[in-house]
Amino acid sequence: MQTIHRSLVPLGLAVLLLLGVAALATASSHREAPFVAEHPQIDATDLYMFRSYEAGRDGYITILANYHPLQEPYGGPNYFALDDDARYVIHIDNDGDGVEDLSFSFAMNNLIRAISIPVGGTSVAVPLKNIGPISQFVDPELNFVESYEIRLIEGAVDDPSRTTDILQAGGGTFIKPVDNIGTKSIPDYDTYEDQYVFDIAIPGCADGRVFVGQRREGFGVNLGEIFDLINTDPVGDPDGENSATEFTNVTTFALELPIGCVKGSGDVIGAWTTAWLPRVRQLQPRPNSSGSETPLGSLASTSVERTPLGAPVMHAARELGPFRQVSRLGMPLVNEVVIGLPDKDRFNTSAPKDDLQFATYVTNPTLPELIEILFPVVEAPNNFPRNDLLATFVTGIDGVNLFGFGEMLRLNTSIPPTPAGSQNNLGVVAGDLAGFPNGRRPGDDVVDIELRVAMGLLCHAGLGLCEPSDAPSGTLPYTDGVTVDDSQFDDVFPYLTTPIPGSPNALNGIGEKP
Repeated sequence: MQTIHRSLVPLGLAVLLLLGVAALATASSHREAPFVAEHPQIDATDLYMFRSYEAGRDGYITILANYHPLQEPYGGPNYFALDDDARYVIHIDNDGDGVEDLSFSFAMNNLIRAISIPVGGTSVAVPLKNIGPISQFVDPELNFVESYEIRLIEGAVDDPSRTTDILQAGGGTFIKPVDNIGTKSIPDYDTYEDQYVFDIAIPGCADGRVFVGQRREGFGVNLGEIFDLINTDPVGDPDGENSATEFTNVTTFALELPIGCVKGSGDVIGAWTTAWLPRVRQLQPRPNSSGSETPLGSLASTSVERTPLGAPVMHAARELGPFRQVSRLGMPLVNEVVIGLPDKDRFNTSAPKDDLQFATYVTNPTLPELIEILFPVVEAPNNFPRNDLLATFVTGIDGVNLFGFGEMLRLNTSIPPTPAGSQNNLGVVAGDLAGFPNGRRPGDDVVDIELRVAMGLLCHAGLGLCEPSDAPSGTLPYTDGVTVDDSQFDDVFPYLTTPIPGSPNALNGIGEKP
């Protein structure tokens, strides 16, 4: 193991704990709680929200909600379809009360075409999702098509009275492109997927854009050496290690929305993403053609199907009715290293308005104390309550994005976007006010930022939240050794880059990029 000064060892432990060594978490919010670890299709992994920095689009915000983590590019023959029994929802709060004012609910529809070929005079269904190269979803060689509907819910998500279908600006069905099977199946994936960036008509507002599909994983983290007893220097080269997620894909729900459509009377908005599943399911002795379970309750009713989440759900309890919220994500890493293990599933079923029940995890965090107990050579930050962490995760930062109470991603829509190529990957703490924790861009290195904030960096920022003496090591440049920055992403919607193909040679050997 590399030699590290004793005073730095606890900082390495901070990285370990922050990234979820408890074996439930493997990235920003991947497999972070017991239930979602068993249900990857509805596991919300990362949420991004930022002023669009594509040329000519700075009047819009972009929201990217990622689900279904750790997709190995070669994971056929079924690859990584979403759950068509689930509802994937992006929530926006524009008045600071911790209750959604706008929600965009996505419902998937998975269609098996049952392509058959003649074999010895008999027509036999094929086992693959395609039987030839494809360039669009109508190609007869494509055996599996995912489409989706979008509904805008104004007000609380359990109120079906103000629900509107979001439609393509030019009409037609929303299609999710098939995952990047490989270059023989889809010779030009960029051109293929570009067909499925749709203009959308938002009632009472200007048009926006939507894309739902596979993307290359944008979250970078040095898991292998972190898990190997911190076999790296936690204040070493910030770009000296390999990301464990570098060769994986993820599925993205991407929305670009006019700022005027989402903001309230003030400039700051909050957002979080959730996933919902039928509360009751029954395994059928004879599965349907997709092999899936059949939900019980009123989901099968056409009249109820048109309500926001399939049927009314009690917002306060989040557990009544045929659907239940099972995944939640706003700020990165909160459920991994802030919320205690007994409450991780409860956090995933809760709403920001009810977050007072989790406040002690933020005001009296266990992470710094564990560091001090295990390595007494370092003194944990001693300002209680930890107002610096409350500002980061629960209230926003005064003068930047102060807004209500509750854990959510906050964005001040009046702060201009920083162009690609000029963004600082440490965001607000490095003077780039358009970056994390004022929203989150793909190129913001949230692991390094949150490491430094957890160890007291804001106590040295003159914000009045705490004093420099409260965090003796708060200015050290903590890093996991993996750099994330804007050069790794596109500068046009949906910003996250083309997914890695399953073939040929998706890995090209250990440590080499395809």
